[in-house]
Amino acid sequence: MNKNYVFLADGFEEVEAITPVDVMRRAGLDVKIVAIGEKSEVIGAHGVKVIADLLFNEVDFADSNWLILPGGMPGAQNLFDYRPLTEQLKKHASKKGNIAAICASPAVVLGQLGLLKGKDATCYPGFENLLKGANHLNDSVVSRDNLITANGPATALKFSLAIIAAEIGIDEAENISSQMMNK
Repeated sequence: MNKNYVFLADGFEEVEAITPVDVMRRAGLDVKIVAIGEKSEVIGAHGVKVIADLLFNEVDFADSNWLILPGGMPGAQNLFDYRPLTEQLKKHASKKGNIAAICASPAVVLGQLGLLKGKDATCYPGFENLLKGANHLNDSVVSRDNLITANGPATALKFSLAIIAAEIGIDEAENISSQMMNK
């Protein structure tokens, strides 16, 4: 079974990290929280502590499906600065693997890695200059093929449902949305 991974670094935006995990698990998808670095406890931008399921070096990426990057600062910068993750993202992108990023991460991580060249994307306002070669859309969520980007914390549910729609189908995304009382 393909696995999905949400990567956390200190300073991550909590709602952008936990929402995809919750929504994907509601849809029956295998999703794990992965801490970069050497410790499983990761502290969010607003002081929320999360214990990751795995450390980065414990992950076998051979079976990876979605690689998901929450934003938040300095979380997004910490993700970008962690070379094992950026190398894995480049490798995953080269084989047309699924990648989703929200808030600052589309720009700070994917844009600076050159992974958005020629692609439609969005990000948190003020980071557009880092979208290197992307076609910036002023939309809350942009879903194209194997890439989903979103612009901020308020779009975390819509972002997560876009992942479900891309992975399982729009009907399942609408079903999960309805169960969550999202009107």
